[in-house]
Amino acid sequence: MTATMLEKDVPSEPSKSILTGRYRIPTVGIVLVVTLLAFEAMAVGTVMPVTARELHGLSLYAWVFSAFLIASLLANVVAGGWADRTGPGRPLMAGLVTFVTGLVIAGTAPAMWVFVAGRAVQGLGAGAAGVAIYVLVARVYPEHLRPRAFFALSAAWVVPSLVGPALAGLVAEHFHWRGVFLGLIPLVVPAMVMLIPSLRDAGGGSDELSAGASRGGARAVWPARGAAAVALAGGAGALLFAIDHPALPMLPVAALGLAGLAFGLPRLLPPGALVLRRGVPAAVTMRGLMSGAFFATEAFIPLALTSAHGFTPTQAGVVLTFGALGWSASSWVQGRMDRPHRSLIVLGGVLTAIGVAGIAIGTPVYAWSAVPSWIIAGSGMGLTYGGLSVLVLNLSAPLDQGTNSAALQISDTLGGALGIGLAGALVTGFGADRLGPGLAAAGALTMLIAAVAVVAALRVRDGREALDA
Repeated sequence: MTATMLEKDVPSEPSKSILTGRYRIPTVGIVLVVTLLAFEAMAVGTVMPVTARELHGLSLYAWVFSAFLIASLLANVVAGGWADRTGPGRPLMAGLVTFVTGLVIAGTAPAMWVFVAGRAVQGLGAGAAGVAIYVLVARVYPEHLRPRAFFALSAAWVVPSLVGPALAGLVAEHFHWRGVFLGLIPLVVPAMVMLIPSLRDAGGGSDELSAGASRGGARAVWPARGAAAVALAGGAGALLFAIDHPALPMLPVAALGLAGLAFGLPRLLPPGALVLRRGVPAAVTMRGLMSGAFFATEAFIPLALTSAHGFTPTQAGVVLTFGALGWSASSWVQGRMDRPHRSLIVLGGVLTAIGVAGIAIGTPVYAWSAVPSWIIAGSGMGLTYGGLSVLVLNLSAPLDQGTNSAALQISDTLGGALGIGLAGALVTGFGADRLGPGLAAAGALTMLIAAVAVVAALRVRDGREALDA
């Protein structure tokens, strides 16, 4: 695949900042949107115990997270095709309005099933907005500024990662858990207003798509992608449900889930993604593998530290904070590059694998070894996460940017959801009285996933390689 650049991607002046000139307002708007989405993502886990008790819905606890992820998968596909046809403006605004609607439903829910429905609506909105933001970055910023734009997106997660859980806990303790959701609503409106001028300039309409389709730019017809999206979302839901309820009668449900994934993934990921074809396909798959290894490990660090070593929740949270700081610092390094380099992406994959292995092997022996291990893992994610996003956009034709951005989001979300689900099944399968072996098995799984991610990194091309191809 050859790299394609929009004519407006060639800068008229050698700007080195995304906070000057015409880039200032879209940068602030994008960062604000991502910060709000990140805060909600980090806060919901903190208030869930209180919410579940008040709404008498402990049996639906896991579905608060699963419903969000599954809805996000579906929205990723819809928004990707929509952005390719009309530009990022409409899917981004529709996504933010949908996200706000989900906040209202969850924040006013009288019962747990209504709360779960609100989380699903939030997932639809967040999924659509996430893809549209990627396309907006491609349309607004020239190629040499995209790494800095994606660093800004990564940096937008830092403050929510550091203060989101604690702030949500304070709101739930001293006010009410509903304030965590309803309190975000007034903050979304300024971000939407800031982005309107940039969305108008981003362009991309149906006429362009029709012309591009005749050249083979549009790889898939919407009805086929829609069916694949439904199959993928339904398959992920069925598989996660079967994983949550391990029993012989669940085997047909698990088989149905696997069938949905087998049907949907090849139609929604770039051709060759499942066999690590060089270029965009390998980059998309690597992103999912990295998310699966990292977030599955992160989900069980607090459990391992509190159950095996007597850590308090605050002490366990400190470990996760160090990982967020490592992610932010390495994202800054990646963001200073005019063009992402494959060597840094490979290094990021290796560092993440080392960090994940350090958690799995070192933490049972010495608890505080988790701190350097998780800094290393977070640093690896920071080097790869934004870099893969930039590479995929740079190596995509303009009319494929929405589709490939959606593929990144799909791989990311599905990798994290399945990684956490499989690791959780191993932990619970051993039982509460054998938590150590269960965590060890989960650690072995995450190390395997991280190792495969390193293999995928070796199949990723950078922009210069693609131009020479």
